[in-house]
Amino acid sequence: MAKNLLIVESPAKAKTINKYLGKDFQVLASYGHVRDLKPKEGAVDTEHGFTMAYEVIERNEKHVDAIAKAAKLADDIYLATDLDREGEAISWHISEILKERGLTEGKRMHRVVFSEITPKAIKAAVAAPRQLSHDLVDAQQARRALDYLVGFNLSPVLWRKVQRGLSAGRVQSPALRMIVEREEEIEAFKAREYWTIEAQLKHAEGDFTARLSRLNGKKFEQFDLTNEAEAQAARAALKQAAHGRLTVSEVGSKERKRRPAAPFTTSTLQQEAARKLGFTTSRTMKVAQGLYEGVALGDEGNVGLITYMRTDSTMLGDDAVAELRQLIARDFGGHALPDAPQVYKTKSKNAQEAHEAIRPTSAMYTPKSVAAHLNDDQRKLYELIWKRTVACQMIHATLNTVSVEFALRDVAGGDASFRASGTTVIDPGFLAVYEEGSDQKKADDDDEGRRLPRMAVGEQIPLHDIAADQHFTEPPPRYSEASLVKALEEHGIGRPSTYASIIQVLQNREYVFLDNRRFKPSDVGRAVSKFLTAHFTRYVDYDFTAKMEDELDAVSRGEEAWVPLMERFWLPFKQQVDEKTESVDRNEATGARELGSDPKTGKPVSVRLGRFGPYAAIGTKDDEDKPTFASLRPGQSMHTLTLAEALELFKLPRQLGVAENGDEVMVGVGRFGPFVKQGSTYASLKPEDDPYTIELPRALQIVREKQEMLANRLILDFGNGVQVLNGRYGAYITDGEKNARIPKEQEPKELTEKQCLELLAAAPVRKGRFGKKGATKKAAAKKAAPVKKVAVKKVAAKRSAAKKSATKKTATKKTAAKKTAAKKPPSSNVEA
Repeated sequence: MAKNLLIVESPAKAKTINKYLGKDFQVLASYGHVRDLKPKEGAVDTEHGFTMAYEVIERNEKHVDAIAKAAKLADDIYLATDLDREGEAISWHISEILKERGLTEGKRMHRVVFSEITPKAIKAAVAAPRQLSHDLVDAQQARRALDYLVGFNLSPVLWRKVQRGLSAGRVQSPALRMIVEREEEIEAFKAREYWTIEAQLKHAEGDFTARLSRLNGKKFEQFDLTNEAEAQAARAALKQAAHGRLTVSEVGSKERKRRPAAPFTTSTLQQEAARKLGFTTSRTMKVAQGLYEGVALGDEGNVGLITYMRTDSTMLGDDAVAELRQLIARDFGGHALPDAPQVYKTKSKNAQEAHEAIRPTSAMYTPKSVAAHLNDDQRKLYELIWKRTVACQMIHATLNTVSVEFALRDVAGGDASFRASGTTVIDPGFLAVYEEGSDQKKADDDDEGRRLPRMAVGEQIPLHDIAADQHFTEPPPRYSEASLVKALEEHGIGRPSTYASIIQVLQNREYVFLDNRRFKPSDVGRAVSKFLTAHFTRYVDYDFTAKMEDELDAVSRGEEAWVPLMERFWLPFKQQVDEKTESVDRNEATGARELGSDPKTGKPVSVRLGRFGPYAAIGTKDDEDKPTFASLRPGQSMHTLTLAEALELFKLPRQLGVAENGDEVMVGVGRFGPFVKQGSTYASLKPEDDPYTIELPRALQIVREKQEMLANRLILDFGNGVQVLNGRYGAYITDGEKNARIPKEQEPKELTEKQCLELLAAAPVRKGRFGKKGATKKAAAKKAAPVKKVAVKKVAAKRSAAKKSATKKTATKKTAAKKTAAKKPPSSNVEA
């Protein structure tokens, strides 16, 4: 048995490291976090120094047991989890578990860290271990406790005031506020008209254009011409003064240098991968994790190809720089090397400079040499990292910008001029390898790469035409993944390791969704953000959130104690939660609005947020007659809906006519979307069908398709609830509670009742998002059910699963629905 036990986080990393350390070491994986706070109220004891009650994460119990078993037989235990505070905390949790089990006596515990998985780095780390950093552990514990307390105390307020099942997070809420405020900016934006004027010039070396830069004796500004009449008058005056030509009045040439971008940090990698590869932040981090932990390179076995991917440092180690300079000289020539290595200053004030930027573990692993061993995503991301790293140590690019002025003297209203610019590359330098992307087009982008003809002062250039073009100002763009990450970083919200999870949580909660790869808030997301911004302003304030991150970083550096930090946060926060729970009106919290009066009845028309989403209402609950309700159409928002749009919604349900058998046919919108109904048959409309315009023939066709599907769905029915059905992915067996696959070699029509019961008994219990859906009832105790009822049962089962709280095993009790104040919802634990 190996005398040394080394513990890492992932099995892929364990596999790669195992071959470097030899038979004296056993390398095991913890499979990520091993412990977390107990998912119940009181797991952070605010009355006794914020003591935290942990338990082993259920899915990782077997891995913890394997580590404990190996630790019992080892002499030395090396904790080699990731080098950030999250990794430090995992190492601490493992050591605490081993202590609790009495497995550390007589053992030597070591903490080892490395930023790359290479033989040299691993052996050096093992040879120079250190002790656990309790400052880093305290910072991570404080972060986890803060997230827990916010989640367990703020989420119930949202449940009561906005909608059940919602959650708030310490970092996700300011991020949501960013997206919502940008949406409000867009809605409030008023487009302004403006006109530009451009001269189209002909030259023997090539035609080109020049923009109007001076008009009426002064610099031409964006809003100097704001309507067609003004623009056409200016165009006519300019054409008249030009007499078919423009004279060169000035030629300027300016050489400038462009430095390469710094090597990647986590956020800049996420931004560039989003811009250039179309990767989401979570996809980028998943692919980078695989490249870091090791990829099988033929006879070499598993090799870690990049350094640790969670960093905000732009530093490169001396060995890495030396290797990069060697590669550049070999592949691009000595002229591509600057006299001294390029040094980049890290922008983040809390960056851990001992860490390196994200770089290849060896620049000699060129993208071409490893491409055959990588999947498509890995190949693309590795090439991006390799090129950026190589480029950062290359010589600057030298560019030449030429500007040519064409002055006009005899123009009505005063002198005028046009300007043409072009930029050419004299020496590409690093641009031969890599150029950084951007989120928005810059003013001089059109000039990049444009070469102007050679011209001299006094030269007359034939004028083909002068064009006046209409434009309108555009609202600020919605955030893309890249620009949101950049904004979060600039505001100091979150840390590199949390950006992907922040974005993922906002999408999972359906607070935001992607529209043309840009984030748009849902009505629920807007209601949550507006409620928190109005009533918990301090806790979604960008500066407050950034200051909290700074204080947590101070804890990690040993400059501040974590318990006083928690006390300063907790006391005013709890007081505000208690106050707002009692004082806030629910209608105000959800963003309910009265739009006006219904012309037919005179009753108020309002828009509100209900249990299943936004809806419009005519009348109130206090009226003698019950109010009428209508769901909003796809794309409509309760925050922008007008009275006219709301009244249109009440045109449903619509009677379309009568089918051949005498059944009435109508169309409406229900809880699950628009539908058509013929007699007792309901059928959902297709995405391309509009319930407000659909006609009888199309509605009948949809019903026929539904009836054919139902008729073809039933293969066998044994009369006791057990059926063989055709499903989306082929035939299957069901008893209404449990489904079973049919063996490939088995013909579904030939199955016997006994075979079906055996297959159902052997099938695993279906699991929902929050655990088991409920105990499976015995098929024999069931009554016969028609095909349509099976479908209803399945839907009902899904509904009940969706209603379950995420508080794991305790949440299924009926009392939870009655005592929301006593039973807290799950904390938002995604932010580390």
